[in-house]
Amino acid sequence: MQEEQQPEAAADAMSSSDAPEDGPKETSSVSQNISDADAFKILLEMKLKKRQKRPSLPSTVTELDAEDGSKVYVVGTAHFSDSSKKDVVKTIQEVQPDVVVVELCQYRVSMLKMDEKTLLKEAKEINLEKLQQAIKQNGVMSGLMQMLLLKVSAHITEQLGMAPGGEFREAFKEASKVPFCKFHLGDRPIPVTFKRAIAALSFWQKVKLAWGLCFLSDPISKDDVEKCKQKDLLEQMMAEMIGEFPDLHRTIVSERDIYLTYMLKQAAKQIELPRASENEPRKYIPAVVVGVVGMGHVPGIEKNWNSDLKIQEIMSVPPPSVSSKIFKFVIKATFLGLLGYGCYRIGHRTVQFVLSMPATQPYLQRLTEVSQQWTWSRVWSGGFV
Repeated sequence: MQEEQQPEAAADAMSSSDAPEDGPKETSSVSQNISDADAFKILLEMKLKKRQKRPSLPSTVTELDAEDGSKVYVVGTAHFSDSSKKDVVKTIQEVQPDVVVVELCQYRVSMLKMDEKTLLKEAKEINLEKLQQAIKQNGVMSGLMQMLLLKVSAHITEQLGMAPGGEFREAFKEASKVPFCKFHLGDRPIPVTFKRAIAALSFWQKVKLAWGLCFLSDPISKDDVEKCKQKDLLEQMMAEMIGEFPDLHRTIVSERDIYLTYMLKQAAKQIELPRASENEPRKYIPAVVVGVVGMGHVPGIEKNWNSDLKIQEIMSVPPPSVSSKIFKFVIKATFLGLLGYGCYRIGHRTVQFVLSMPATQPYLQRLTEVSQQWTWSRVWSGGFV
């Protein structure tokens, strides 16, 4: 993640090493002896001066106040939107935050370092290797669910020619330009979400959901995306498909609203100023936080903001139900059956093709002659009764 800028770098930048050798020695001595605490204060003052007291923010930003005076600016985005990327950049530049929190977990952090071209290619290519990796990481049921959701994302990617998560990459870049700005991952780990989602469904609900995801093909335009800025496009499509499964909506959306709110509140803690000595009293200032989340999560974050949140329950993974075990067995049996049939068909056709080749005919004729000679020799020797 984005590391804090080192105060020593600021001290070196402010030194008078570039001054002429015959210059005042007192000035050089003062600059070289500047403490880390003083350097931190200087950079912090520069940052606070750049921070706008009344920032001009996009309409997609929601302001939230913490009890200790800290400020949180939540940018609601559409995951496939150029406009959302501009909103994120403008917000970070205006408020000069101390922490940036994004709707990602450690399992999806790799998208921050990929370029758009690579991400576009990765999003469109869903192959057996990715399926095996998802199953190995999350289990059979959760892995299949993840691949189906990736198919939804890939469908949007193919329709729009735009890779998802551009707003998160812009947030990462802009946070690196702000002195002492930390970068936090604020979403619940995706394996936990998928496992809880699968456990919430009955056997037939799993089949019906998988069927709906497999045959998604409705066209999407860029205008549709921008119209969905009041509700994230990907989550809106999912909400339409899982509308009859309230437990699934609870695990994929509502529980993550709680988790995102909790992480934003944890980030919005007052910042301790550096002290010149241990005897100096501790001083704190309110923090400024920017949260970058899908627009569909903003109402839930507002709803939960003033609540006493506990996330232990929504982080637990329930044991698999009987229906999950049955579905898992059916999936495995179907996969192995198709694999075996495919091998049989390929092997049978391959043998037929090889035997029909002209180059193999002499060998087949020779083999027939040898076989006939062996048969007659057995007959004359009394080998057959």
